[in-house]
Amino acid sequence: MKMKRIIPLATRCVLLLATFMVDLVAGGVIGGGTAHAVELDRRQKAIVSTIGATINRAGKAYFEGKYDSSGNEIRKALEQVERAVDLGSPELYDAIVVHIDKISRAHAMLELEGISLPPFRRPPRPTGTASTPMASSDPPDPNSPDPNTPGTPPSGTLVSFTKDVAPILSSKCGRCHISERRGGFSTSSYTALMKGPPEGVVVFAGDVIGSRLIETIETGDMPRGGAKVSAAELDTLKTWITQGAKFDGNDPNQMLAAGNTPAPAMETKPPVITQATGNETVSFSFDIAPLLVEHCGGCHIDAMQVRGGLRMDTFVQMMRGGDSGAVITPGRGEASLLVKKLRGTATDGERMPAGGRPPLSDDSIALISKWIDEGATLDANQSQPIKVISKLAWASRASSAEMSAKRAELADRNYKLANSSTALTEYQTDHFRVVGSGSQQTLEVVGRAAEKHLKIAKSVARPASATAAEDYFHGRATIFVLPRRYDYSEFAKMVEQRSVPSDWSAHWQYDGIDAYAATVASETEDEEAIESRLLSPIVSLAVASRGSDVPRWFAEGIGSATAMQQNAKSRSEKEKLRVLAGEAASAVKDAKAFLDNKLTPEQADSFGTALAMSMLDRSRRKMLDATFRSLDDGKSFNDAFVGGFGVTPTIYIDQLLQFRR
Repeated sequence: MKMKRIIPLATRCVLLLATFMVDLVAGGVIGGGTAHAVELDRRQKAIVSTIGATINRAGKAYFEGKYDSSGNEIRKALEQVERAVDLGSPELYDAIVVHIDKISRAHAMLELEGISLPPFRRPPRPTGTASTPMASSDPPDPNSPDPNTPGTPPSGTLVSFTKDVAPILSSKCGRCHISERRGGFSTSSYTALMKGPPEGVVVFAGDVIGSRLIETIETGDMPRGGAKVSAAELDTLKTWITQGAKFDGNDPNQMLAAGNTPAPAMETKPPVITQATGNETVSFSFDIAPLLVEHCGGCHIDAMQVRGGLRMDTFVQMMRGGDSGAVITPGRGEASLLVKKLRGTATDGERMPAGGRPPLSDDSIALISKWIDEGATLDANQSQPIKVISKLAWASRASSAEMSAKRAELADRNYKLANSSTALTEYQTDHFRVVGSGSQQTLEVVGRAAEKHLKIAKSVARPASATAAEDYFHGRATIFVLPRRYDYSEFAKMVEQRSVPSDWSAHWQYDGIDAYAATVASETEDEEAIESRLLSPIVSLAVASRGSDVPRWFAEGIGSATAMQQNAKSRSEKEKLRVLAGEAASAVKDAKAFLDNKLTPEQADSFGTALAMSMLDRSRRKMLDATFRSLDDGKSFNDAFVGGFGVTPTIYIDQLLQFRR
């Protein structure tokens, strides 16, 4: 049994603030040597950033009372420091001294909470001579092999993306992340790989420690379905990242095949995309996309092996064409190869759809031909998959009752996928359908907590007008109640095709149609604990559903910041929030790095929360309210943000960073 030393709340808050406070300006004599005056190279900076992000997570978990999770993060930080010190760089050691000090204090605080940790011994400063950079020298070349890094090839030997890395991605990741985008993550091209999933970048050039792609492989979480990455293949991936994760082909957008070799080189010039004017009689979103999704799936959309080299998962891919060239010639419907294939009048090949599928009706083909005659224009976001475009078009015309029925259908199917042998229990409130395998009493507790939190959410994301309860989320949202952390983790793996961080116990998802939160809750827990973990995802879900293109960082940040502010009662706890916000800002270079997903998921979430805290501040609250009103009026997020705050998100973020510094 764990014995816990009782500390008065006021004392605990003061110690907590001291434990995880970050010195934004470091100086003086540290650890027997002078503070780092030498400019670190890109890889060293990445290592320092990774250790800092781990300690940030530990501090956040401690602040929320999740001492076990905080302890796990400190264990990771200890390992990261050990690996950094092993590199033998005095200047790198000096750069992480502030982190070592924080680990020491956190170690002591967690032991007071009864958390068992490995003994902490302060590592000695390496005795090597710190290198002095030349004043006029360029930053170190990330392609230069590092003799201190295990697995780095001899001088002059570089790992090739096209010859070495792409085949690994094709053979081990192809089924889930090339043919499909499971978990929102695609490795179908170099560009897609480096962009990462919605949660953030998974490959950091020069930083093996911080690259989550490597972490998921080493833990055995990926790949799934029987494929395994060999030790030699893992070393290849690590070395490629260490050398700078460079691309050595002709076109970084070139599609990889879901086999063992890259796809044939594609035309580097992107196809011309013409946006709809509103004068067209045929809509791609409402009329054409549903036809393509229904009749082209399996061969050209969500295809394991694409027929004829024609991939139609996105509008851009469709307009680019296949092995026979472009299939759409804007302004010439009947002359377009797509229409000829559908009619069976093409000079080569069989009629489409193939494989014994029934042909499209004459009316459907005529509709496609007319759309092409009118310019083959697009009335949606060209970066969205055609399946998503079709879904959003349906959602825009569906009633709240129809959306509730659709979400119930999706929820039942997803629940069965994750819990095939357990009967489903449900409970319905004004705004939510709560489902799970727990007791009816537990589901009712969750339902009441969700309705309570929605009142807080509405005070932030105010509805435009008083409408029926079912209209707030455009249909009832779903809440999945999972009795154990294991069940919660399995739900994420089976339904979302991803692993959630070990310290998560609730999260949300919204894609324009489905809207749900998933949480751990059981009859053995008290209601306060269940309520606490549910607040952030409910607020985030409410924010995300205010518009069709609300970015995840905005919704997640508002939810997290609102929950932290609601839970911070004392002055010292509120001061801690301001410290966390400043710490998050110190890890961000500029708005572009944040908006382009160039941060780790932890850094992105922390900074998103800091951004939201600034927007929720009393001095800017009217601006935030105006933004939500514009979203309710149907404006795009960017236009709504400019209307509310007077500047674009990019300018707002850069101004905030400049102020913090």
